[in-house]
Amino acid sequence: MSNRILLRGGHVLSMDPDVGDLPQGDVLIEDGKIVAVQREISADAEALDMTGRIVIPGFVDTHRHTWEASIRNVAPDATLDDYFVDILDTFAPLYTPEDVYAANLAGSLECLNAGITTLVDWSHINNTPAHPDAAIQALKETGIRAQYAYGSANTSLADYWFESRIAIPGDDVRRIRETHFASDDGLLTMALATRGPGFCVNDVVTAEWALARELDIPITVHVAMGRLAGRFGMVRQLSDLGLLGPDTTYIHCCYLHEDEWQMVADSGGTVSIAPQVEVQMGHGWPPVMKAVEYGLRPSLSIDVVTTVPGDMFTQIRAAFGAERARVNADCWKANMPVPDSMLTARQLLEMATRNGAHVAGLEHRTGSLTPGKRADVVAIDATALNVAPVHDAAAAVTLSADVSNVDTVIVDGVVHKRDGRLVADVDRARRLVQESCDRLLAAKEAKSAA
Repeated sequence: MSNRILLRGGHVLSMDPDVGDLPQGDVLIEDGKIVAVQREISADAEALDMTGRIVIPGFVDTHRHTWEASIRNVAPDATLDDYFVDILDTFAPLYTPEDVYAANLAGSLECLNAGITTLVDWSHINNTPAHPDAAIQALKETGIRAQYAYGSANTSLADYWFESRIAIPGDDVRRIRETHFASDDGLLTMALATRGPGFCVNDVVTAEWALARELDIPITVHVAMGRLAGRFGMVRQLSDLGLLGPDTTYIHCCYLHEDEWQMVADSGGTVSIAPQVEVQMGHGWPPVMKAVEYGLRPSLSIDVVTTVPGDMFTQIRAAFGAERARVNADCWKANMPVPDSMLTARQLLEMATRNGAHVAGLEHRTGSLTPGKRADVVAIDATALNVAPVHDAAAAVTLSADVSNVDTVIVDGVVHKRDGRLVADVDRARRLVQESCDRLLAAKEAKSAA
């Protein structure tokens, strides 16, 4: 017997140009798949009343170090340089598999609560072989759609992030691929989270790219975050090594040279931008419109909750404000009018949904409310005082709504949030992540005192 859900009477923003927007419409879900999006649908199904709700595809976070949920806000004023020392060289070596499990459990539930239905978990915390298993187990338990990106260990900043000669262990990556990701058709898929040129010697860079391509998994790498990394010319180095390709996502890109932007575009690469981190920690201006200028489809990501909020609404507003501030300042300085082609609220909603699915390699499954795709759906309460009245539904989502307005969250046809409450053991997740936090802080103090 099929499982059918009918979302009835919402303001539907499908993010599919062929389906369009429906100021009042229905979405029919059957066995985890969207089967119809129409003005009115009659069906024998569990009906969820979406009156007063804006129905959108789930947000896609294309880069989050989910393991850091245990140490939320430990570095609120950090720069990028501070982060390397305070987080990667101080806390990361102390992480046990139990800490990773607790953080990924709480962190992915945090995503679901905020309407993020797809997550790229950039997991550079694989201090032992048990660490990736713990991270993946937590992702499985929450039911989020996720791309698990296997990263390096973080037992020493000097060993892993400065001209590193230590490659990600190929045998363990192969084990994880075979054990957890034998198929690419599941709710969880796999990627390789690489450090790249400047952080690793060329032999390590080449070995890690070869490993990903041997296993037919995508690659995700930070580039040009801050002037120092910009000077590395990381994309140019990858080009010189013959490694550019459509399987690679470039994160941040704040100080890419013009020729590097062209290299990314020509190779079919994709881009993930974390606007709040970039403006706050000194990475550079979030290059959302620069990516668009080169024909790319930039996505948005959270990055680190050690320093910034973990929701997509924050990233949308940071990108919107930063880009328009940059253009306004440049126009003022040049004594010229502001162009009509400035970034729009609607573009940002597309970046947070459809573009995100494209960057994660999952646009055939999610990112828009398209019949035939998997049912990853979010409903925003538009009757709340911070959202109503709604004149422009896309603007209401991007510029007015927040996590408190996320009323309903569905992933692969399963309801994970209903009437504003997570359908999960939140108390257990909170207890485990608090215990992890307490243990890590105690271990840090003990280390400092030794």
